[in-house]
Amino acid sequence: MPSPKTKSAGRRDGSPVLGSSFEFVSLTKPLNRSSSPPHLLQRQGSDPTAARLRASESPSRRRGSGSSTGSASGQGPPEEDGIRLNPSLIGISLSSLLAIDLWLSKRLSVCACEDSSCGSARPLMKLIEVSGHGIPWLAGAAYSLYKSDSAAGQEVMLNLLMGLLLDLILVGIVKAVVRRRRPSHNQMDMFATFSVDRYSFPSGHSTRAAMCARFLLAHLVLAAPLRVLVLLWVGLVGLSRVLLGRHNVTDVLFGFWMGYCQYNLVEILWLSPQTLQGLLGHLA
Repeated sequence: MPSPKTKSAGRRDGSPVLGSSFEFVSLTKPLNRSSSPPHLLQRQGSDPTAARLRASESPSRRRGSGSSTGSASGQGPPEEDGIRLNPSLIGISLSSLLAIDLWLSKRLSVCACEDSSCGSARPLMKLIEVSGHGIPWLAGAAYSLYKSDSAAGQEVMLNLLMGLLLDLILVGIVKAVVRRRRPSHNQMDMFATFSVDRYSFPSGHSTRAAMCARFLLAHLVLAAPLRVLVLLWVGLVGLSRVLLGRHNVTDVLFGFWMGYCQYNLVEILWLSPQTLQGLLGHLA
C-alpha cells in the first residue's frame, strides 16, 4: 500500500493521478465532452498544450468555415447582387451620348429667343419652320389632287397625301410613347401646335421633310438645280429645329431616319386610281 505522504502528494491539487498514456491519448484524440467527467473537462480547458493546438489551427480552415457560416446565415452578399451593382457599358454609353446631345443642342440654339447671339435670324428660321409644317403640305397636296387633270398626276398627289397623313399618325404615336420634353430654352410660339407637339422626340418637321424629299425626287421630273434645292431645303428644315431650340440634335437625326423609312412604307402601300375606285366601290 502506498504511504500516506505519497497519497496526499498524488492528490495535492484535488484531482486523481492520471497515467502518462492517457494524457498522450487525450492530446491526439479529442475527448467527447458530453461523456467526460467535469474534472476532466476542467483539466482539458486549462491544459496549455491543448490551447497551443487550438491556436495552431489552420487560418484557412477558419476563414472557410466563417465564410460558409456567413453564406448559410445570409450575411454575405450573393454573387448576383455584386454583378448587378456593376454599371453596364451600354448604360454608360447611353448616358454619355445623352449628355453630349443636351450640351450640343444648347450650344447650337443661337436663335432660341430674340436676345440670343443670332436672334436677328429668328424670323428667317421661323419661315423655314413653316415651310416644313404639316398643314401647308396637306393643303397643297389636297389642292393639287383636286386641280390635277391627269390620272398620273392624281395618283401621285393621292399617295403624297396618304404619306403625309401616315407621317402625322406615326410621329404622333412615337411622341406619345417616348414623351421626351422639349428643350428648356424653347419658346412655345410655334405655328399651329397640337397637344402631342409638347413632346420633342422625334422632330415631325424632319420626318416630313425627309419623306417628302424622297417622294418628290422619285416621282417628279426635276432639273439638277431643283434637286439640289430640295436637298438643301431638307437640311435647312432640320437645322432650323435646333437653332430655334425646338428640338435636340438626336430628335432631328432620328426624324430624318424615320422619314426616310416612311417613304418605303408609302411605296409598299401605294394606291393606284384603280385600287382607289375599288375601295370606294366597296364602301359605297
